[in-house]
Amino acid sequence: MEERPKHISSSFDAALYGLKNDVLMMSSLIDRIFHTVLDALLKRDSELCGHVIADDEEVKILERQIDQAGLSLLLRFHPVASDMREVISAVKVSKNLARMGDQSVTIAERAKRLNNRPAVREVTLLEPAYRLAMEIFRDSIRAFADGDFELAKKLKAQDRELEALASDCSEKLIARATVDPEFVPSYVDLIFVARALERIGDQATRIAEDSFWRDQGEEIRDSRGTDFRNH
Repeated sequence: MEERPKHISSSFDAALYGLKNDVLMMSSLIDRIFHTVLDALLKRDSELCGHVIADDEEVKILERQIDQAGLSLLLRFHPVASDMREVISAVKVSKNLARMGDQSVTIAERAKRLNNRPAVREVTLLEPAYRLAMEIFRDSIRAFADGDFELAKKLKAQDRELEALASDCSEKLIARATVDPEFVPSYVDLIFVARALERIGDQATRIAEDSFWRDQGEEIRDSRGTDFRNH
């Protein structure tokens, strides 16, 4: 990372510290939401679904605060080079966290619909995808918080693994639907949950990619040359 220009004041450091702390607070809230939504799904607890939706409102409030704070930093201090990347990456991370909250709400809403019907044991098919999505998320936040760009580079491979898990889960549910047509609505809801978990992995990978850009000043590209920052 480039050396910070001398004209940047200590008040910028304090404001940037506060901005990053808000992002980490937002990530802790998302972590809690993830735990709650899995419990809601597996325990068929509609009250927990409501908690997820309520917590997501807090996530949206934090996103707006971070967006405003980031804009204020840019306007007040006109940072350059690595300092500007610090601010922009924090704002972009908050937006991806907010999208994770949206996907969690999708899962909670599907869980509420599932709770109105007889239980289906195929819900357990989602657990491996959930565990991997949680791992990718936590590693992405670690990469952001610790500036671990080596860790950031590793997450795309895990994201591909998550995509394969979600796809396999959906295929199994489609196969079950041909055998048990009376459970088709529930299987459809579970397929949407699998897709939401896959998207959570995508958004976590983008957090890691933004962190790499912040620390290294360059984009991460996959083997096909696709720029992950197109999101």
